[in-house]
Amino acid sequence: MGIFDSVFGKKEKTTKEKKELPWIQLASLDQLETITENSKYKPQVIYKHSSTCGISRMVLNMFTESYDMDLDIDLYFLTIQSHRDVSKAIEDKFGVRHESPQLLIIKNGEVVFHTSHGAISDTDFTKYV
Repeated sequence: MGIFDSVFGKKEKTTKEKKELPWIQLASLDQLETITENSKYKPQVIYKHSSTCGISRMVLNMFTESYDMDLDIDLYFLTIQSHRDVSKAIEDKFGVRHESPQLLIIKNGEVVFHTSHGAISDTDFTKYV
């Protein structure tokens, strides 16, 4: 215990344990075929994130905190600045205009739900999986 701790009283820091989601990094065009094929057996979720956008970071934090770890889905994470080609291919393949942040749910090879920006944290997307 330091001198200032004894004079001013040591304050306990409470640190919230950071939740680690089961992300699969989406980094190649080949993975889109895997996602399409696997969506026949279980829902595939793509989260498109902008590493340079404060709103995207805030929405990701809210999504992480509210995520149900018991879901049986494949959860893909795409950083658009690193993989613009993949982001564009998602738009072309699934017919959903690019936005970020953006969440897409794919079942049987098709997007059954998508949303973006703050609506991601406002949506109970589990009813679509």
